[in-house]
Amino acid sequence: QVQLVASGGGLVQPGGSLRLSCVASGSIFPYTMGWYRQAPGKERELVAAITTDGVTKYADSVAGRFTISRDNAANTAYLHADSLKPEDTAVYYCNAGNSRLTVLVASWGQGTQVTVSS
Repeated sequence: QVQLVASGGGLVQPGGSLRLSCVASGSIFPYTMGWYRQAPGKERELVAAITTDGVTKYADSVAGRFTISRDNAANTAYLHADSLKPEDTAVYYCNAGNSRLTVLVASWGQGTQVTVSS
């Protein structure tokens, strides 16, 4: 089973930016990679995904502000979050799976906390 470790979160002011990293224990080449988030009292939601061909998809709430990318050679996926808003505050997780991420191959790690506040 692939192990994934998310990092790069922190406290940022509204309008600020962060780059999150997701490092895998093995190759991510065969998988679509996804970034998810879970805010207190809410369900975990998919915010961005990138296929093996580099096709990206975003939740409406982050489209135009977040950018997902991948470096297969480094077994790493990234989420660049710009123009952050207080409602982006959540624990961010990454995972890997089939093209639509309906089947995931990794367990949920601890995630990385993103807090947007002045």
